[in-house]
Amino acid sequence: MTEARVHLTGRFDVPLPPDEAFPLFTPLGERAWAEGWDPVFPDDASDDSAPGVVFTTSAHGHGTVWVVVERNIPASITYARTTPGDRAGTVTVELSEVDGGSRVQVTYDLTALRPEAMPALEHFAADYPSYLHSWQTSIESILKD
Repeated sequence: MTEARVHLTGRFDVPLPPDEAFPLFTPLGERAWAEGWDPVFPDDASDDSAPGVVFTTSAHGHGTVWVVVERNIPASITYARTTPGDRAGTVTVELSEVDGGSRVQVTYDLTALRPEAMPALEHFAADYPSYLHSWQTSIESILKD
């Protein structure tokens, strides 16, 4: 990577229609399948996917602040995210109907906030296909239970 910014997009399928799959990609819904994912809400989270909802996570040893920017149930949700001193950007999850379920497209658009953060961002970019594959296998695992 020669720049401080990466734009990563990948896809996988889940065996649920979009209206059933969408909740898996909300802040609270990810708890069911994303290991170590435990969002904390400083305010009421009765509708955790509503635009403007703020939450924090500490997965992978980094504190990250998230804001739901936009949602279109059951088609998409976009988050802004900032890990202070490390990286900032957006994450968008889009769902479309396919035979037998949903195609899930996940796009990360991230910028390193300082030169020292670039190696970790490069590693994330290089590992992105296997990262998304882990999402798919984790989701498939909870659906079998």
